[in-house]
Amino acid sequence: MRQKLELMNHSLKVQCSTENLKNVRAFLEKTLMDYAVPEEERSLMILAVDEICANVMIHSNQLDKNKQIAVSVADTPEGYVFEISDSGLPFDHTSIADPNIEQMVKEKRKGGLGLMLVRRIMDSIELRKDNSHTIYRLFKRVSIC
Repeated sequence: MRQKLELMNHSLKVQCSTENLKNVRAFLEKTLMDYAVPEEERSLMILAVDEICANVMIHSNQLDKNKQIAVSVADTPEGYVFEISDSGLPFDHTSIADPNIEQMVKEKRKGGLGLMLVRRIMDSIELRKDNSHTIYRLFKRVSIC
């Protein structure tokens, strides 16, 4: 999965505002429906990509509406590849450990579960810096029914 895909089948660019996450979800929904991805797997993949997009908008770009992220989706013989690229500061997901859920419940703390969900939903997550862009590549194998 490390080689660069030459052609991403579908792509969308949005400004770095969490208001645009609904546009990202709608784009992903339509694209994955076009690929005939089963509903349960489609919903999980959308959740994972949405979480990464939110993190990139908030943490890498500080919700700067003058900046954009690009979201691309491709189907491959092995599964689906999602790429999220931006020009903000890289957000290294590998530096964040999964939270202690029992401790979070005890402290009544909200948030912090997103990356854990992404790691459990997707089969691989890669981070690559390419000149002035950061590219987050998520891969998901989809079983054929």
